[in-house]
Amino acid sequence: MKKFISVFLTAAVTAAALSGCQGGEASDALTPVTLNEVAHSIFYAPQYAAIELGYFKDEGINLTLVNGAGADKVMTALISGDADIGFMGSEASVYVYQEGSEDYAVNFAQLTQRAGNFLVARGPQENFSWQDLKGKKVLGGRAGGMPEMIFEYILKKNGIDPKTDLTIDQSINFGLTAAAFTSNDADYTVEFEPFATGLEKEGNGTVVASLGVDSGYVPYTAYCVKKSYLEKNPEIIQKFTNAIQRGLEYVNTHSAEEIAQTIKPQFKETDADTIATIIERYKEQDTWKNDTVFEKESFELLENILEEAGELNERVPYEDLVTTTFSEEAVK
Repeated sequence: MKKFISVFLTAAVTAAALSGCQGGEASDALTPVTLNEVAHSIFYAPQYAAIELGYFKDEGINLTLVNGAGADKVMTALISGDADIGFMGSEASVYVYQEGSEDYAVNFAQLTQRAGNFLVARGPQENFSWQDLKGKKVLGGRAGGMPEMIFEYILKKNGIDPKTDLTIDQSINFGLTAAAFTSNDADYTVEFEPFATGLEKEGNGTVVASLGVDSGYVPYTAYCVKKSYLEKNPEIIQKFTNAIQRGLEYVNTHSAEEIAQTIKPQFKETDADTIATIIERYKEQDTWKNDTVFEKESFELLENILEEAGELNERVPYEDLVTTTFSEEAVK
C-alpha cells in the first residue's frame, strides 16, 4: 500500500495503452463515458447485461469499456484522467485517501457482495479442508489487493498463518496465474472465472473451494470516480447507476441460461454452456446485490480486512469515501 499513488502514476502510460472494447457504437447524441474495470470476468455479469441490453444507451451513455487488469492499474487510469469511472475493490480508494490526495476516489455503487474467486487444486479432493493448505504452495494475488486479502482473511479464520503455514507465490501478474499453474510447481491457485472452470475443462485442475462462500458477505467490487468528476457530473453518475441497477435486476430475475445468451458477446471465446455453468455457480452463492447501495457496515468490514492485512494506517471516514445518493435514487 505504501507509495500507492506513486505506483499509479508511474504506470499511467501503461494504462493508457491498454486495449479497450466498446460498449456500443459512437453517437453524437450520447455522452461518452470510459469505464475501466479491474478484470473482464463473468463475475461482473450484471454490468455486461446492462451493456448488451442497451441500458446505458437508454440512459444516454456511450460506454467504452477498458480492461485495466488489476485495481492498481484501474486507479492509475482514474487518477490520470484516462478513465471517467473505475470499477475495482474499494481498498484502492482507501489507499489513495490515506496518501493525502485531495481529489480522492469516491465509491458510488457496489456491485458484488461476495468474493468471486475459487481455490483450484491439481486434482479432485474429497472432503477438502483449508487445513490441507498447510505446507503447500499457492499461487496468490498482489499484496494489498482484495483477492489476496480475502484469501488471507479466510486462512486466518481457519487458524492458518499466511506467512508461516504455507507458501504464497505473489510474483505472477494478475490474470496470468491460471496459465502459470499448468506449468508451475504450485499445489493450488486462486482463480477468477472463467479461468477456474477453464482449468477444470482442460483437465489441469479442480475447484475445491469458493472464497466467496468461505469469506461471507464482503464489499468486493464497487464503482468509483474522482471527487472532482462527481461534483461536476452528478447527472452522468446517476444515469450510470440507473443502468447498473437494471443490470442487477436482470440477472436476479433470469435464469443462468438466459443470462449466458445475453452476455455471450462479451465472452466470444467461451461457449454459452460454460458461461451458464459459471453464472449458476455465482447465483448459488448469492454473489450479486439486489441494489447498488454501499452500506456503512460493509465499508467497516472492508476496513477490518485491511487492518488484519496490515494495510490500514488508521480508519478512514465512510462519509468521505462513499455516497449512496445515486444508488438510493436508482431503486425508487
